Amino acid sequence: MSWLLISQIIASVCGFVWTILMARYLGVDNYGILGFAISITGILGIIDDLGISTHIIRHISTDYESAPKYLGNTIPLKVIFGGIKLILTFIILLLLNVNQFTIYITLLFSIEMILISYINTIYGTFQAFEKGKYQGICITLMNSMTLIFILISIYADLGLEGITFSYILANLINLIYVYSILNKHIVKPKYEFDWDFCKKVTLASIPFAVTGILYTIYYSIDIIMLTNMIGDYATGIYNATYKLISVLTLFYSVYTAVIFPVMSKLFKNDKKLLIISYEKSIKYLMLIIIPIAIGTMLYSSDIIQLIYGHAYNQAASVLSILIWTVCLLFLSGASNTLLNASHKEVTVTKIYAIAAVFNVVLNFVMIPHFSYNGAAITTVLSDVLIVGLQTYVIYKLGHRPNKNLYSELIKIIIGSAVFGIALYFLNLNMWVGLVVGIIIYFAVITLLKFFDDDDKYVIREVLGRN
Repeated sequence: MSWLLISQIIASVCGFVWTILMARYLGVDNYGILGFAISITGILGIIDDLGISTHIIRHISTDYESAPKYLGNTIPLKVIFGGIKLILTFIILLLLNVNQFTIYITLLFSIEMILISYINTIYGTFQAFEKGKYQGICITLMNSMTLIFILISIYADLGLEGITFSYILANLINLIYVYSILNKHIVKPKYEFDWDFCKKVTLASIPFAVTGILYTIYYSIDIIMLTNMIGDYATGIYNATYKLISVLTLFYSVYTAVIFPVMSKLFKNDKKLLIISYEKSIKYLMLIIIPIAIGTMLYSSDIIQLIYGHAYNQAASVLSILIWTVCLLFLSGASNTLLNASHKEVTVTKIYAIAAVFNVVLNFVMIPHFSYNGAAITTVLSDVLIVGLQTYVIYKLGHRPNKNLYSELIKIIIGSAVFGIALYFLNLNMWVGLVVGIIIYFAVITLLKFFDDDDKYVIREVLGRN
């Protein structure tokens, strides 16, 4: 987890830098085109994988000997998936009646998504073998290369096309590198095309694929709807905020990469530890993200002006709303991991189907009246619905967390509330306020005796002092 955490911190810094540079360089309208291209290819990119990477993690983590056969069949199978995706993307773009340049950029990002699909399959194998070190190294190199290529594109004034090729080139080099690591240090794929096996794997992976499609639609459809209903400017404002939110969600991806194979093993071997891992996940994730959300909401205008400049001032209101999706995402992510590890992926699919329909319908009402703010409010309300449905299902399955978890969450809320109220009335400069706020927050939760003996043991374990 340390390797992955360090790599994601570096990735967040790189992503933060290139987000600022691209937003300032491209302008609001071109940045809106970029957001549209990434969103629609993100939705259709599910076809490249069809949930196979997630299925591989769960299966290989409990049976290492199956890895060569799984990889040897799924790698060539994805060539077929990628070809189908490219054709479908082109047809949809024609139906949406977007301009020729947007079609060109979107198809280029579709090629990038094919490369990412292969990389994610190999990352899934690293996770299944619990070799986070290699994934961490690859993530660091890939994001560093992306930043360098984007800097070159901006310096050479290559426009949006140059930035798009920067993403493709960085992922192509990364794919070659991760494949070499896979062969040298983890496992060598046994290449074949067993049709019956491929069919079996694809059918078993479909629930993950459907969930992925619904999840991506759920988080990307608002950008596409904004483009078609309001225009590129509104999309640019919304996309700029979404990129900042995405930086925070990278830390969530570290959690899922580490805990999913662990929970899969615990479901098979120790149900009690499975629930404990779920409880601790929620506790630690909320400990970090709730005060971050409070601070972001209070200083949203300062953050937007610092990062994007005055051209994006209107994004401040969107940021103060969307930041709460991160809190809800961390909650729903922990529950998703528990349910998927417990072989309840079909249930997860149903939950996201309900949320996706709710999201689209509400966007049709909110976007025409409130533009990008309406899309942000819709996302938050949809996340609330997901968390509510997941909690209901988890309780029905008997995976009920210890009651102490609720009292610990209340302590986090109290600490965050005191932190927020203090900063509001002190009216401090953002940098001073955040330092003061952190001190106040941890002082309050310490006084409330938030850290129990288990937490102290975990801290000592991380520091190597047990």
